[in-house]
Amino acid sequence: MASHCTNFSHSNCENSGGGSYDGDALPFPFLFHPLVLSAVVTIGASIIVQLVSPADPWGKTLLFLKHLGRQERGNLSSAPSVATSVGEYERLHSSSATVDERNSQYAKLVNSYYDLATLFYEWGWGTSFHFSNRHPHESFDEATRRHEYYLASKLNLGMALKSLADGGDGDAKDANCERSGGEASGVGRRTPSMAEVRVLDVGCGIGGPMRNICKFTGADVTGLTLNKYQVDRGNELCRADPHFRNHSKALSTTTTHRDEDANDGALPDVRCRSVQGDFMNQPFPSSTFDAAYAIEATCHAPDRVRCYSEVYRVLKPGAIFACYEWCLTDKYDPKNTEHVRIKKQIEEGDGLPDIASTHHCLESLRNAGFEILEERDCVNDEYGGWQDPDTGAYSTNDVARKCYRGGKPWMLPLMPSWNPFTQRFQFNWLGLCLTKYSLMLMEFLRMAPAGTSRTQVMLQSGAIGLARSGELGIFTPMYLMVGRVPLDKKE
Repeated sequence: MASHCTNFSHSNCENSGGGSYDGDALPFPFLFHPLVLSAVVTIGASIIVQLVSPADPWGKTLLFLKHLGRQERGNLSSAPSVATSVGEYERLHSSSATVDERNSQYAKLVNSYYDLATLFYEWGWGTSFHFSNRHPHESFDEATRRHEYYLASKLNLGMALKSLADGGDGDAKDANCERSGGEASGVGRRTPSMAEVRVLDVGCGIGGPMRNICKFTGADVTGLTLNKYQVDRGNELCRADPHFRNHSKALSTTTTHRDEDANDGALPDVRCRSVQGDFMNQPFPSSTFDAAYAIEATCHAPDRVRCYSEVYRVLKPGAIFACYEWCLTDKYDPKNTEHVRIKKQIEEGDGLPDIASTHHCLESLRNAGFEILEERDCVNDEYGGWQDPDTGAYSTNDVARKCYRGGKPWMLPLMPSWNPFTQRFQFNWLGLCLTKYSLMLMEFLRMAPAGTSRTQVMLQSGAIGLARSGELGIFTPMYLMVGRVPLDKKE
Protein backbone atom coordinates (compact mmCIF):
# COMPACT_ATOMS: atom_id res chain seq x y z
CA MET A 1 0.00 0.00 0.00
CA ALA A 2 1.12 3.60 -0.52
CA SER A 3 2.47 5.77 2.19
CA HIS A 4 -0.40 8.05 2.88
CA CYS A 5 1.20 10.13 5.58
CA THR A 6 3.82 12.21 3.83
CA ASN A 7 2.50 14.40 1.03
CA PHE A 8 4.79 17.15 -0.08
CA SER A 9 3.15 19.03 -2.92
CA HIS A 10 0.07 21.17 -3.43
CA SER A 11 -1.03 23.79 -5.90
CA ASN A 12 -1.05 26.41 -3.15
CA CYS A 13 2.62 25.70 -2.52
CA GLU A 14 3.62 26.72 -6.01
CA ASN A 15 2.95 30.41 -5.38
CA SER A 16 4.14 30.56 -1.80
CA GLY A 17 7.67 31.77 -2.50
CA GLY A 18 9.34 34.82 -1.02
CA GLY A 19 8.34 37.21 -3.80
CA SER A 20 5.61 38.85 -1.70
CA TYR A 21 8.17 40.40 0.62
CA ASP A 22 10.06 43.60 -0.15
CA GLY A 23 13.67 42.80 0.63
CA ASP A 24 14.57 46.56 1.01
CA ALA A 25 11.92 47.04 3.71
CA LEU A 26 12.98 44.10 5.86
CA PRO A 27 16.14 43.96 7.95
CA PHE A 28 16.58 40.19 7.45
CA PRO A 29 14.67 39.29 4.28
CA PHE A 30 16.16 35.78 4.12
CA LEU A 31 14.25 34.91 7.30
CA PHE A 32 11.01 35.15 5.34
CA HIS A 33 12.06 32.71 2.63
CA PRO A 34 9.63 29.74 2.52
CA LEU A 35 12.45 27.27 3.21
CA VAL A 36 13.44 29.08 6.40
CA LEU A 37 9.85 29.65 7.53
CA SER A 38 8.93 26.03 6.94
CA ALA A 39 11.93 24.82 8.91
CA VAL A 40 11.10 27.10 11.86
CA VAL A 41 7.41 26.18 11.92
CA THR A 42 8.13 22.45 11.52
CA ILE A 43 10.65 22.44 14.37
CA GLY A 44 8.31 24.44 16.60
CA ALA A 45 5.35 22.13 15.93
CA SER A 46 7.48 19.04 16.49
CA ILE A 47 8.61 20.36 19.89
CA ILE A 48 5.00 20.81 20.99
CA VAL A 49 3.95 17.35 19.77
CA GLN A 50 7.03 15.75 21.33
CA LEU A 51 6.26 17.31 24.72
CA VAL A 52 2.49 16.81 24.91
CA SER A 53 1.85 13.56 23.03
CA PRO A 54 3.24 10.01 22.82
CA ALA A 55 3.84 10.35 19.08
CA ASP A 56 7.65 10.77 19.43
CA PRO A 57 8.19 12.63 16.12
CA TRP A 58 11.85 13.28 16.98
CA GLY A 59 12.66 9.62 17.53
CA LYS A 60 10.90 8.58 14.33
CA THR A 61 12.49 11.39 12.33
CA LEU A 62 15.99 10.57 13.57
CA LEU A 63 15.48 6.95 12.53
CA PHE A 64 14.08 8.11 9.20
CA LEU A 65 17.08 10.36 8.56
CA LYS A 66 19.45 7.56 9.52
CA HIS A 67 17.96 5.21 6.92
CA LEU A 68 17.49 7.98 4.37
CA GLY A 69 21.16 8.92 4.61
CA ARG A 70 22.25 5.39 3.70
CA GLN A 71 19.56 4.77 1.08
CA GLU A 72 22.02 5.13 -1.80
CA ARG A 73 24.72 3.14 -0.02
CA GLY A 74 23.57 -0.37 -0.85
CA ASN A 75 19.86 -0.13 0.00
CA LEU A 76 18.62 0.43 -3.56
CA SER A 77 18.14 -2.64 -5.73
CA SER A 78 16.29 -1.11 -8.68
CA ALA A 79 18.74 1.65 -9.65
CA PRO A 80 22.03 3.25 -8.57
CA SER A 81 20.31 6.40 -7.26
CA VAL A 82 16.93 7.64 -6.03
CA ALA A 83 16.67 10.06 -8.95
CA THR A 84 17.28 7.27 -11.48
CA SER A 85 14.80 4.98 -9.73
CA VAL A 86 12.01 7.54 -9.61
CA GLY A 87 12.72 8.46 -13.22
CA GLU A 88 12.21 4.87 -14.37
CA TYR A 89 9.09 4.56 -12.23
CA GLU A 90 7.64 7.75 -13.73
CA ARG A 91 8.40 6.43 -17.23
CA LEU A 92 6.45 3.21 -16.59
CA HIS A 93 3.45 5.25 -15.49
CA SER A 94 3.69 7.85 -18.25
CA SER A 95 1.09 8.14 -20.99
CA SER A 96 3.47 6.43 -23.42
CA ALA A 97 3.57 3.21 -21.33
CA THR A 98 0.72 0.73 -21.67
CA VAL A 99 -0.83 -1.58 -19.08
CA ASP A 100 0.73 -4.51 -20.93
CA GLU A 101 4.19 -2.95 -20.59
CA ARG A 102 3.67 -2.37 -16.88
CA ASN A 103 2.46 -5.94 -16.45
CA SER A 104 5.46 -7.32 -18.33
CA GLN A 105 7.83 -5.25 -16.18
CA TYR A 106 5.91 -5.59 -12.92
CA ALA A 107 9.01 -6.71 -10.99
CA LYS A 108 10.93 -3.58 -11.98
CA LEU A 109 7.86 -1.42 -11.31
CA VAL A 110 7.23 -2.84 -7.85
CA ASN A 111 10.89 -2.94 -6.86
CA SER A 112 11.40 0.70 -7.91
CA TYR A 113 8.29 1.71 -6.01
CA TYR A 114 9.28 0.08 -2.73
CA ASP A 115 12.88 1.25 -3.03
CA LEU A 116 11.41 4.76 -3.00
CA ALA A 117 8.42 4.42 -0.68
CA THR A 118 9.37 2.03 2.12
CA LEU A 119 11.23 4.58 4.23
CA PHE A 120 8.28 6.97 4.11
CA TYR A 121 5.84 4.17 4.88
CA GLU A 122 7.64 3.27 8.09
CA TRP A 123 8.15 6.90 9.10
CA GLY A 124 4.58 8.06 8.55
CA TRP A 125 2.47 4.90 8.84
CA GLY A 126 4.36 2.36 10.94
CA THR A 127 5.58 -1.13 10.12
CA SER A 128 2.18 -2.46 8.92
CA PHE A 129 1.54 -1.09 5.45
CA HIS A 130 -2.24 -1.43 5.23
CA PHE A 131 -5.58 0.20 6.02
CA SER A 132 -8.31 -0.63 8.53
CA ASN A 133 -11.56 0.88 9.74
CA ARG A 134 -11.30 2.12 13.33
CA HIS A 135 -14.01 1.08 15.76
CA PRO A 136 -15.10 3.46 18.57
CA HIS A 137 -12.35 4.06 21.15
CA GLU A 138 -9.73 2.24 19.07
CA SER A 139 -6.34 3.80 18.46
CA PHE A 140 -4.73 3.58 15.04
CA ASP A 141 -2.36 0.83 16.20
CA GLU A 142 -5.15 -1.14 17.89
CA ALA A 143 -7.25 -1.06 14.73
CA THR A 144 -4.25 -2.18 12.68
CA ARG A 145 -3.62 -5.20 14.91
CA ARG A 146 -7.31 -6.15 15.10
CA HIS A 147 -7.50 -6.12 11.31
CA GLU A 148 -4.51 -8.46 11.13
CA TYR A 149 -5.75 -10.76 13.90
CA TYR A 150 -9.13 -11.10 12.22
CA LEU A 151 -7.47 -12.35 9.03
CA ALA A 152 -5.28 -14.73 11.04
CA SER A 153 -8.40 -16.14 12.69
CA LYS A 154 -9.55 -17.34 9.27
CA LEU A 155 -6.50 -19.61 8.81
CA ASN A 156 -7.77 -22.44 11.05
CA LEU A 157 -4.31 -22.98 12.53
CA GLY A 158 -5.74 -25.23 15.22
CA MET A 159 -6.60 -27.75 12.53
CA ALA A 160 -3.09 -27.39 11.09
CA LEU A 161 -1.66 -28.19 14.53
CA LYS A 162 -3.96 -31.21 14.85
CA SER A 163 -2.83 -32.38 11.41
CA LEU A 164 0.77 -32.28 12.60
CA ALA A 165 -0.13 -34.37 15.66
CA ASP A 166 -2.21 -36.88 13.70
CA GLY A 167 0.02 -37.17 10.65
CA GLY A 168 3.66 -36.30 11.05
CA ASP A 169 6.57 -38.07 9.49
CA GLY A 170 6.04 -41.78 9.01
CA ASP A 171 9.66 -42.81 9.68
CA ALA A 172 9.78 -40.74 12.84
CA LYS A 173 6.51 -42.27 13.99
CA ASP A 174 7.83 -45.84 13.49
CA ALA A 175 11.06 -45.05 15.32
CA ASN A 176 9.16 -43.58 18.22
CA CYS A 177 6.91 -46.66 18.29
CA GLU A 178 9.95 -48.92 18.64
CA ARG A 179 11.38 -46.83 21.47
CA SER A 180 8.08 -46.81 23.38
CA GLY A 181 7.36 -50.49 22.78
CA GLY A 182 3.82 -49.69 21.76
CA GLU A 183 1.78 -49.24 18.64
CA ALA A 184 2.13 -46.19 16.47
CA SER A 185 -0.70 -44.51 18.35
CA GLY A 186 1.16 -41.41 19.48
CA VAL A 187 1.72 -42.70 23.03
CA GLY A 188 4.93 -41.20 24.40
CA ARG A 189 5.15 -38.54 21.72
CA ARG A 190 5.20 -34.85 22.64
CA THR A 191 2.30 -32.77 21.40
CA PRO A 192 3.62 -30.43 18.72
CA SER A 193 3.68 -26.72 19.54
CA MET A 194 2.34 -23.85 17.44
CA ALA A 195 5.96 -22.97 16.64
CA GLU A 196 5.92 -25.98 14.30
CA VAL A 197 2.95 -24.69 12.28
CA ARG A 198 4.33 -22.92 9.21
CA VAL A 199 2.54 -19.86 7.82
CA LEU A 200 3.43 -17.81 4.73
CA ASP A 201 2.96 -14.03 4.49
CA VAL A 202 2.65 -13.30 0.76
CA GLY A 203 4.11 -9.82 0.21
CA CYS A 204 5.24 -9.05 3.75
CA GLY A 205 6.73 -5.55 3.43
CA ILE A 206 9.00 -4.97 6.44
CA GLY A 207 7.02 -7.54 8.40
CA GLY A 208 4.71 -5.61 10.73
CA PRO A 209 1.73 -7.98 10.21
CA MET A 210 4.09 -10.98 10.18
CA ARG A 211 5.40 -10.16 13.65
CA ASN A 212 1.95 -9.33 15.04
CA ILE A 213 0.43 -12.55 13.69
CA CYS A 214 3.40 -14.55 14.97
CA LYS A 215 2.76 -13.14 18.46
CA PHE A 216 -1.01 -13.63 18.17
CA THR A 217 -0.94 -17.24 16.99
CA GLY A 218 2.44 -18.54 18.16
CA ALA A 219 2.99 -19.97 14.67
CA ASP A 220 6.21 -19.83 12.66
CA VAL A 221 5.76 -17.17 9.94
CA THR A 222 7.86 -16.68 6.80
CA GLY A 223 7.41 -13.43 4.92
CA LEU A 224 8.06 -13.17 1.19
CA THR A 225 8.87 -9.85 -0.50
CA LEU A 226 10.53 -8.84 -3.75
CA ASN A 227 12.45 -5.88 -2.36
CA LYS A 228 15.88 -6.43 -0.79
CA TYR A 229 15.73 -3.42 1.53
CA GLN A 230 12.42 -4.67 2.94
CA VAL A 231 13.95 -8.11 3.57
CA ASP A 232 16.93 -6.63 5.41
CA ARG A 233 14.82 -4.20 7.44
CA GLY A 234 12.22 -6.86 8.30
CA ASN A 235 14.86 -9.31 9.53
CA GLU A 236 16.55 -6.54 11.50
CA LEU A 237 13.28 -5.88 13.36
CA CYS A 238 12.66 -9.60 13.92
CA ARG A 239 16.09 -10.15 15.43
CA ALA A 240 15.74 -7.06 17.63
CA ASP A 241 12.71 -8.49 19.50
CA PRO A 242 13.61 -11.35 21.89
CA HIS A 243 9.98 -12.51 21.80
CA PHE A 244 10.61 -14.17 18.45
CA ARG A 245 13.47 -16.36 19.59
CA ASN A 246 12.75 -20.07 19.89
CA HIS A 247 13.99 -20.66 23.43
CA SER A 248 13.10 -24.33 23.18
CA LYS A 249 14.93 -25.74 20.14
CA ALA A 250 13.50 -29.24 20.63
CA LEU A 251 11.47 -30.58 17.73
CA SER A 252 8.66 -33.07 18.13
CA THR A 253 8.78 -36.32 16.18
CA THR A 254 5.58 -35.41 14.36
CA THR A 255 6.82 -32.39 12.49
CA THR A 256 8.70 -31.94 9.25
CA HIS A 257 9.66 -28.33 10.00
CA ARG A 258 13.44 -28.15 10.09
CA ASP A 259 15.80 -25.21 10.21
CA GLU A 260 17.45 -25.18 6.80
CA ASP A 261 20.54 -23.49 8.29
CA ALA A 262 21.02 -25.95 11.13
CA ASN A 263 22.43 -29.45 11.12
CA ASP A 264 20.74 -30.71 14.26
CA GLY A 265 17.17 -30.75 12.95
CA ALA A 266 16.14 -28.10 15.46
CA LEU A 267 13.58 -25.34 15.18
CA PRO A 268 14.79 -22.06 13.63
CA ASP A 269 16.45 -19.51 15.90
CA VAL A 270 13.61 -17.06 15.28
CA ARG A 271 9.94 -17.80 14.67
CA CYS A 272 9.53 -15.26 11.88
CA ARG A 273 11.78 -14.05 9.11
CA SER A 274 11.68 -12.33 5.70
CA VAL A 275 12.81 -14.02 2.48
CA GLN A 276 13.48 -12.30 -0.82
CA GLY A 277 11.52 -13.68 -3.74
CA ASP A 278 8.79 -13.12 -6.31
CA PHE A 279 5.33 -14.32 -5.29
CA MET A 280 4.72 -15.10 -8.98
CA ASN A 281 7.53 -17.67 -8.78
CA GLN A 282 8.03 -18.55 -5.14
CA PRO A 283 11.34 -20.04 -3.90
CA PHE A 284 9.69 -22.79 -1.83
CA PRO A 285 9.04 -26.49 -2.50
CA SER A 286 5.46 -27.59 -3.12
CA SER A 287 3.24 -28.31 -0.10
CA THR A 288 5.54 -26.52 2.34
CA PHE A 289 3.16 -24.35 4.39
CA ASP A 290 0.18 -25.07 6.66
CA ALA A 291 -1.51 -21.75 5.86
CA ALA A 292 -0.92 -18.49 3.99
CA TYR A 293 -2.26 -14.96 4.01
CA ALA A 294 -1.77 -11.73 2.05
CA ILE A 295 -2.61 -8.21 3.22
CA GLU A 296 -2.98 -5.64 0.43
CA ALA A 297 -0.01 -7.13 -1.41
CA THR A 298 -1.12 -9.29 -4.34
CA CYS A 299 -2.63 -6.17 -5.95
CA HIS A 300 0.86 -5.78 -7.48
CA ALA A 301 0.52 -9.06 -9.38
CA PRO A 302 0.18 -8.77 -13.16
CA ASP A 303 -1.78 -12.05 -13.33
CA ARG A 304 -4.01 -12.99 -10.38
CA VAL A 305 -4.56 -16.62 -11.44
CA ARG A 306 -0.83 -17.21 -11.74
CA CYS A 307 -0.20 -15.47 -8.41
CA TYR A 308 -2.85 -17.45 -6.52
CA SER A 309 -1.70 -20.64 -8.24
CA GLU A 310 1.76 -20.19 -6.74
CA VAL A 311 0.20 -19.80 -3.29
CA TYR A 312 -1.83 -22.94 -3.97
CA ARG A 313 1.33 -24.83 -4.97
CA VAL A 314 3.26 -24.13 -1.75
CA LEU A 315 0.31 -24.96 0.54
CA LYS A 316 -0.40 -28.42 1.93
CA PRO A 317 -3.69 -30.20 1.15
CA GLY A 318 -6.48 -28.77 3.30
CA ALA A 319 -4.54 -25.56 4.04
CA ILE A 320 -6.27 -22.18 3.98
CA PHE A 321 -5.31 -18.97 2.21
CA ALA A 322 -6.94 -15.72 3.38
CA CYS A 323 -6.31 -12.28 1.91
CA TYR A 324 -7.35 -8.65 1.82
CA GLU A 325 -7.31 -7.44 -1.79
CA TRP A 326 -7.26 -3.98 -3.33
CA CYS A 327 -10.17 -3.95 -5.80
CA LEU A 328 -12.54 -1.80 -7.77
CA THR A 329 -16.12 -2.19 -6.54
CA ASP A 330 -19.35 -2.38 -8.53
CA LYS A 331 -19.73 1.40 -8.09
CA TYR A 332 -16.76 2.02 -10.36
CA ASP A 333 -17.85 3.31 -13.78
CA PRO A 334 -15.20 3.13 -16.53
CA LYS A 335 -17.13 5.80 -18.44
CA ASN A 336 -16.97 8.27 -15.54
CA THR A 337 -13.98 10.59 -16.05
CA GLU A 338 -13.56 11.23 -12.32
CA HIS A 339 -13.54 7.50 -11.59
CA VAL A 340 -10.94 6.90 -14.30
CA ARG A 341 -8.75 9.72 -12.99
CA ILE A 342 -8.93 8.38 -9.42
CA LYS A 343 -8.03 4.87 -10.61
CA LYS A 344 -4.97 6.25 -12.39
CA GLN A 345 -3.92 8.24 -9.32
CA ILE A 346 -4.01 5.10 -7.18
CA GLU A 347 -2.04 3.10 -9.75
CA GLU A 348 0.64 5.78 -10.08
CA GLY A 349 0.90 6.46 -6.35
CA ASP A 350 0.94 2.83 -5.24
CA GLY A 351 3.04 0.91 -7.72
CA LEU A 352 0.20 -0.97 -9.42
CA PRO A 353 0.22 -2.16 -13.03
CA ASP A 354 -3.61 -2.09 -12.99
CA ILE A 355 -6.49 -2.49 -10.52
CA ALA A 356 -8.77 -5.54 -10.77
CA SER A 357 -12.42 -5.82 -9.78
CA THR A 358 -13.72 -7.90 -6.88
CA HIS A 359 -15.33 -10.30 -9.37
CA HIS A 360 -12.06 -10.82 -11.23
CA CYS A 361 -10.13 -11.58 -8.03
CA LEU A 362 -12.72 -14.05 -6.76
CA GLU A 363 -12.90 -15.89 -10.07
CA SER A 364 -9.08 -15.97 -10.24
CA LEU A 365 -8.87 -17.55 -6.78
CA ARG A 366 -11.37 -20.21 -7.87
CA ASN A 367 -9.52 -20.84 -11.14
CA ALA A 368 -6.28 -21.32 -9.20
CA GLY A 369 -7.86 -24.37 -7.56
CA PHE A 370 -9.10 -23.04 -4.22
CA GLU A 371 -12.45 -23.93 -2.68
CA ILE A 372 -14.06 -20.59 -1.78
CA LEU A 373 -15.05 -20.50 1.90
CA GLU A 374 -15.87 -16.81 2.31
CA GLU A 375 -15.78 -13.51 0.46
CA ARG A 376 -17.01 -10.01 1.22
CA ASP A 377 -15.97 -6.38 1.21
CA CYS A 378 -14.98 -5.57 4.80
CA VAL A 379 -15.33 -1.84 4.08
CA ASN A 380 -19.08 -2.40 4.41
CA ASP A 381 -18.81 -3.91 7.90
CA GLU A 382 -20.32 -1.78 10.68
CA TYR A 383 -17.58 0.20 12.42
CA GLY A 384 -19.50 2.98 14.18
CA GLY A 385 -18.75 5.76 11.71
CA TRP A 386 -20.86 7.76 9.28
CA GLN A 387 -20.50 8.91 5.69
CA ASP A 388 -22.90 11.10 3.76
CA PRO A 389 -25.06 8.77 1.64
CA ASP A 390 -25.04 11.25 -1.28
CA THR A 391 -21.41 12.36 -1.41
CA GLY A 392 -19.67 9.66 0.65
CA ALA A 393 -17.92 12.37 2.68
CA TYR A 394 -16.94 11.48 6.24
CA SER A 395 -18.64 13.86 8.65
CA THR A 396 -19.41 14.53 12.31
CA ASN A 397 -22.02 17.25 11.78
CA ASP A 398 -25.38 17.34 13.60
CA VAL A 399 -27.05 14.97 11.16
CA ALA A 400 -24.12 12.57 11.23
CA ARG A 401 -24.01 12.48 15.04
CA LYS A 402 -27.40 10.74 15.12
CA CYS A 403 -25.74 7.72 13.53
CA TYR A 404 -22.17 8.32 14.63
CA ARG A 405 -20.60 6.36 17.51
CA GLY A 406 -16.96 7.31 17.16
CA GLY A 407 -15.76 4.96 14.41
CA LYS A 408 -13.50 6.19 11.64
CA PRO A 409 -13.31 4.99 8.00
CA TRP A 410 -10.15 3.51 6.53
CA MET A 411 -9.34 6.55 4.38
CA LEU A 412 -9.63 9.14 7.19
CA PRO A 413 -5.83 9.30 7.81
CA LEU A 414 -5.47 10.59 4.23
CA MET A 415 -7.94 13.44 4.66
CA PRO A 416 -6.83 16.96 5.70
CA SER A 417 -7.24 18.35 9.20
CA TRP A 418 -6.17 21.55 10.97
CA ASN A 419 -5.51 19.71 14.23
CA PRO A 420 -1.70 20.10 14.60
CA PHE A 421 -1.49 17.06 16.87
CA THR A 422 -2.56 14.57 14.22
CA GLN A 423 -0.72 13.31 11.15
CA ARG A 424 -3.62 14.62 9.05
CA PHE A 425 -2.34 18.18 9.54
CA GLN A 426 0.15 17.60 6.73
CA PHE A 427 -2.71 17.16 4.25
CA ASN A 428 -4.03 20.72 4.53
CA TRP A 429 -2.46 23.33 2.25
CA LEU A 430 -0.15 24.66 4.97
CA GLY A 431 1.06 21.21 5.98
CA LEU A 432 1.71 20.33 2.35
CA CYS A 433 3.76 23.48 1.89
CA LEU A 434 5.76 22.88 5.07
CA THR A 435 6.63 19.31 4.19
CA LYS A 436 7.44 20.18 0.60
CA TYR A 437 9.87 22.94 1.48
CA SER A 438 11.34 20.97 4.37
CA LEU A 439 12.18 18.16 2.00
CA MET A 440 13.62 20.57 -0.54
CA LEU A 441 15.82 21.99 2.21
CA MET A 442 16.96 18.48 3.14
CA GLU A 443 17.89 17.80 -0.48
CA PHE A 444 19.77 21.12 -0.67
CA LEU A 445 21.71 20.26 2.49
CA ARG A 446 22.36 16.74 1.12
CA MET A 447 20.49 15.19 4.05
CA ALA A 448 18.19 13.50 1.51
CA PRO A 449 19.09 12.06 -1.91
CA ALA A 450 18.14 14.02 -5.02
CA GLY A 451 14.76 12.82 -6.25
CA THR A 452 13.24 12.36 -2.80
CA SER A 453 10.79 15.24 -3.28
CA ARG A 454 9.66 13.71 -6.59
CA THR A 455 8.96 10.51 -4.68
CA GLN A 456 6.57 12.42 -2.44
CA VAL A 457 4.72 13.89 -5.42
CA MET A 458 4.16 10.30 -6.55
CA LEU A 459 2.91 9.25 -3.10
CA GLN A 460 0.68 12.30 -2.89
CA SER A 461 -1.08 11.27 -6.08
CA GLY A 462 -1.96 7.92 -4.56
CA ALA A 463 -3.12 9.44 -1.28
CA ILE A 464 -5.46 11.90 -3.01
CA GLY A 465 -6.92 9.16 -5.19
CA LEU A 466 -7.40 6.75 -2.30
CA ALA A 467 -9.12 9.33 -0.11
CA ARG A 468 -11.59 10.25 -2.84
CA SER A 469 -12.16 6.63 -3.88
CA GLY A 470 -13.15 5.84 -0.31
CA GLU A 471 -15.66 8.66 -0.26
CA LEU A 472 -17.20 7.52 -3.54
CA GLY A 473 -17.06 3.82 -2.62
CA ILE A 474 -15.53 2.86 -5.97
CA PHE A 475 -12.50 1.15 -4.41
CA THR A 476 -11.83 -1.12 -1.45
CA PRO A 477 -8.49 -2.01 0.19
CA MET A 478 -10.01 -4.88 2.15
CA TYR A 479 -11.93 -7.26 -0.09
CA LEU A 480 -11.76 -10.44 1.99
CA MET A 481 -11.34 -13.81 0.29
CA VAL A 482 -10.82 -17.11 2.09
CA GLY A 483 -9.99 -20.24 0.10
CA ARG A 484 -9.02 -23.80 0.98
CA VAL A 485 -6.76 -26.21 -0.86
CA PRO A 486 -8.72 -29.44 -1.55
CA LEU A 487 -7.66 -32.48 0.45
CA ASP A 488 -7.10 -34.29 -2.85
CA LYS A 489 -4.85 -31.48 -4.06
CA LYS A 490 -3.61 -31.80 -7.62
CA GLU A 491 -0.44 -29.98 -8.62
